[in-house]
Amino acid sequence: MTTQKKISRLTQKDILEKDFKTGLRGYSQEEVDQFLDLIIKDYDAFQNRVDWLEKEVERLKKEAATLTEHTKRQTSSPQQTGNTNYDILRRLSNLEKHVFGSKLYE
Repeated sequence: MTTQKKISRLTQKDILEKDFKTGLRGYSQEEVDQFLDLIIKDYDAFQNRVDWLEKEVERLKKEAATLTEHTKRQTSSPQQTGNTNYDILRRLSNLEKHVFGSKLYE
């Protein structure tokens, strides 16, 4: 049995609204805010990329399914392809006889 870890996803809002406690010699509030702004921008860019990749995976799965179905249909009827080729050759032969007449067979 496999166990999946629950992934906690922060949102841009969670990061933006995070409040840090300050002490006597705490961090500079301005530096923390600037750093959090950078994190928010990166997080947003990564989330957009993940969303795009998930959509791309779905599109490619659909395309693969369509190609697999198309391939199955083509490989399931090789006899039909042989008959089609025979019909084309027969028609070509009849056309040559009609165009060139008996000169072709002399």
